[in-house]
Amino acid sequence: MSADVLDRAPDDRVQVLDPDGEVVAPDLLPDLDDAELVEMYRDMRFARRFDERMISLQRQGRLGTYSSLAGQEGAQVGSTYALADTDTLFYQYREHGALVARGLPWEYLLYWMGYERGNAALADVNVFPLNISIAAHIPHAVGWSWAAKRDGDEQVGVVHFGDGATSEGDFHEAMNFAGVFDTPTVFVCNNNQWAISVPRERQTASATIAQKANAYGFDGVQVDGMDPLATYVVTKAARERALDPAEDEPRPTLIEAVQYRFGAHTTADDPEVYRDEAEVEEWRDRDPLARFGAFLWDRGLLDQERLDAMNEAIDDELADIVDRAEDVAADPTDLFADVYAESTDELDAQREYLTDLRGRHGDDALLDE
Repeated sequence: MSADVLDRAPDDRVQVLDPDGEVVAPDLLPDLDDAELVEMYRDMRFARRFDERMISLQRQGRLGTYSSLAGQEGAQVGSTYALADTDTLFYQYREHGALVARGLPWEYLLYWMGYERGNAALADVNVFPLNISIAAHIPHAVGWSWAAKRDGDEQVGVVHFGDGATSEGDFHEAMNFAGVFDTPTVFVCNNNQWAISVPRERQTASATIAQKANAYGFDGVQVDGMDPLATYVVTKAARERALDPAEDEPRPTLIEAVQYRFGAHTTADDPEVYRDEAEVEEWRDRDPLARFGAFLWDRGLLDQERLDAMNEAIDDELADIVDRAEDVAADPTDLFADVYAESTDELDAQREYLTDLRGRHGDDALLDE
């Protein structure tokens, strides 16, 4: 499997399902049973509905600025299904689908509501804290992978980032380190064609992003990121190589998942200013949910009754986690909790000053504009 999928030209894009859900590479169909296929689709559908719900909450003032994932469910969920639960995920800020495939702790919503504890909960499902600064988490993923290799752990570090991150020095430094020290790292570039308002063609003069791996001594492979089965197959092969490479075969792999961001960069963005709606509609014809759903429908694994039941269960689960998150009361002293591992006298004095202010004036007076 590894040789067939990874050992190819960087522009030889891997695809298992075409946009209509038809199998175009039967030899690459992954060995997943019916229940796993349906569960993968369910997680993709949950991610899409989660996206819609979070945007709605943000528009109502109940959530902070949010990054939409719509259109990228195939790459996020498909790649994560190819991993072991003990593998560690590193992500940027748009890969909510990868977290859904890991069980999505309800506390994750707290992060987007302004609570840092939402980040801490991710450690329980082997996910590093969310990173906002572009590409800064990629060296961390390589460092973690190197440590796992040195400790003899059978674990892989998988790091997600966007096409814009490949223009940052952190990306190149991490790739170089991974190549030199042969770390078990899988780099997943979610090439969604736009880095905010900068199009892919202005991001790099390289014909592909996948070929950038050649400069650092390991393989890069391009995959149809809107095909969950293709991303599953490629990520699984990359994981196998990372843990058990053939002689003289490098452990790292760069995966370029070609896809499209249907929505805005964030809820603070207006994509109509810089891109044509006709382009968006053209990519919508490759929607990963419609594609994978058609595949399952054709195999008798999905019908309207099962789809309706799935949607109802998803909405119920979403309603529950939103309720749990909104029940959490803010504690202003949390501002001081993670400044240092051990508090200082100055920090203690600041905390006491805030506590005294709240006691004398009340929170309502302090919040009054």
